[in-house]
Amino acid sequence: MQLNKYIDHTLLKANATVNDIKKLCSEAKEHNFYAVCVNSYYVALANSELMHTDIKVAAVVGFPLGAMLTRVKIVEAQQCIDQGANEIDMVINIGLLKSGYYDIVEDEIRAIKKGIGDNTLKVIFENCYLTDEQKKIACKLSMNAGADFIKTATGFGTGGATLEDVKLMKKEVQNNLQIKASGGIRDLKTAKQYTDLGVSRIGTSSGIAIVTSK
Repeated sequence: MQLNKYIDHTLLKANATVNDIKKLCSEAKEHNFYAVCVNSYYVALANSELMHTDIKVAAVVGFPLGAMLTRVKIVEAQQCIDQGANEIDMVINIGLLKSGYYDIVEDEIRAIKKGIGDNTLKVIFENCYLTDEQKKIACKLSMNAGADFIKTATGFGTGGATLEDVKLMKKEVQNNLQIKASGGIRDLKTAKQYTDLGVSRIGTSSGIAIVTSK
């Protein structure tokens, strides 16, 4: 198993500098990671740094709270695609999901997917704030809306990925959607536990440590 091809090499900190993003891309090339994952401002830079490689650029949208206006998320996603992103990792409106406004949550996912066309859409749940029932509902909404992936967490909430959550998500979506585990995955053993459960992608800032571990 080529674990490096599961990894979205990620840098989303508020204090990340231009040189930090360039270093992220250089590391992605060195280790042949699947993608880098950056905030929307840095998409053009990452795209430039990764030109002439097959490494994808993933951009986060509505990050990390998910509470932005839908039309703002749509524009952000489209701008990211225009500047070279191949994948969008969007945060759902967590408060609306918890309020039971399921139609609005589903419609937002659908609108962003429509706005980015054939490009990959990953839907971030932020499971640490949800009940198991709400996680199941989020899975169904994402399937209904035509998303490509569901994702555990932003890494900026009160908790990250858990094996239990991934099992629940996998059971709910079966093979209809892919799963990205993100948040707190920092070593080889943990990464393998998630790939063994069937996740297609791992979001982590510890990709180098994972792939160079013995």
